[in-house]
Amino acid sequence: MNNLYDVLVIGGGMIGNAIARELSRYDLKIGVLEKNLDVCYETSGRNSAVVHGGFAYDSGTLKAKLCVEGNQMMGDLSKELDFPFLRCGKVLVGNTDEDMETLKRTLIQGEKNGATGLELIDEKRLHELVPAVVGKFAMFSSQSGILDPFQYTIALAENACQNGVQYFFDREVTKICRDADNHYLLTTSHGDFACRWVINAAGLGCKKISDMLGITGYQVIGSKGDYIILDKRTGPLLPMPVYPVPSNTYMGIHVTNTIDGNVIIGPNAEKVSDFDYYGVPQENMDYLAESASQLWPHIHKADYIRNYSGILPKWVDDQGVIQDFKIEVRDDVAPNAVNLVGIESPGLTAAVPIARHAIRLIKERENLEKNPRFNPCRKGIVRFEALSLEEKAQFIKENPDYGEVICRCEKVTKAEILQAIHNCLGVSTIAGIKYRTRSMMGRCQGGYCQMRLEQMIEEELGKKETEILYARQGSQVFFGKVRKEA
Repeated sequence: MNNLYDVLVIGGGMIGNAIARELSRYDLKIGVLEKNLDVCYETSGRNSAVVHGGFAYDSGTLKAKLCVEGNQMMGDLSKELDFPFLRCGKVLVGNTDEDMETLKRTLIQGEKNGATGLELIDEKRLHELVPAVVGKFAMFSSQSGILDPFQYTIALAENACQNGVQYFFDREVTKICRDADNHYLLTTSHGDFACRWVINAAGLGCKKISDMLGITGYQVIGSKGDYIILDKRTGPLLPMPVYPVPSNTYMGIHVTNTIDGNVIIGPNAEKVSDFDYYGVPQENMDYLAESASQLWPHIHKADYIRNYSGILPKWVDDQGVIQDFKIEVRDDVAPNAVNLVGIESPGLTAAVPIARHAIRLIKERENLEKNPRFNPCRKGIVRFEALSLEEKAQFIKENPDYGEVICRCEKVTKAEILQAIHNCLGVSTIAGIKYRTRSMMGRCQGGYCQMRLEQMIEEELGKKETEILYARQGSQVFFGKVRKEA
């Protein structure tokens, strides 16, 4: 069977891409089936973008173990894959005796988990670290950090692709069965695929795929969190993420600096059954601002530039108690299938350790030969605005397209946009270019540059204006011309 894959990964989010990239270290024919038109349209691109320290999870769990591992390797990963990461630290801020007792327990749990760089600090030290915060003491996690979740997800996918992994977008898996040779046959929205191994990394769709594999009984709920993005002028007031003292199940509404200098407020946590609705009601925005202002009183509507939301897939038991990550092979029910369920926070931090854990389950069952051509390094699009004046001059000399700014807010050049349009994954949506370059992410949110992006996609890829999509199928930017040309 010529179209038989050794492994098909269902889901092109951060976890699916990490698995694909780690699998490409071996001599295998690998494919990734993603229902969306790009790799970070759901949970992977809709989160707080915090690299967690590993102290918030029960000792002995996969969440704790893999989070600590992921935190420790993130610096090396950012160098290999060329995505921005900042180990800026994080504070959990308290005011009461009860808060202090909770922080003491949290610190002990973190140390037991193997987390490093944890300490309780007084008010003076807290305000040295974060002058604008309100609080009497805190737990400081020096090893926590922030990254760009879009760039990280894309970097994993591009490195996997460069190492031979094939990506298939707009391929929602609708049916899974097995043939006479015990190969898996996957029916998708656009064609069928066959493989020896299948990996369920479907995120919000993990239960649906698990059921298709015959591994039934999991209860997965959605936890929807809303966010507000603030203008960059607020960034200097927040050098690191500021969290309240956590509860047993929820880290609370926090204030987070971003890798690019913005501030994000949120999230709340609302149980939902609709995994496709990302609207943010006004009352939720008001609640976020009011709650977060108790920690960081610098939230003003004049600085709001956008809101967004994300949904975490949480595996719960019959009593609604949130469970640990589930990463399994059920040889009795679905042999040669790795099933991942309930991969929520800290999935971003733990993505590569999660991938390696999943692959170990395959290696326990068959020998995998190393891929002698594997290259762990990937080079991203150079951020022109971050260059020195001398470097900018040299770049423009070598390529005049660096001298033309397309996105004024984020100062993204034509050369960067062109590189994004011709990405190795073949993504051609407006959002896909946005996530690769930060165009449309500034104060005006695309008011100036969006139509220029559309025109460049049209010209570079030979598309008609009616074929340009914003993000998903059905999201046409244009349905025709407003007026006929003379």
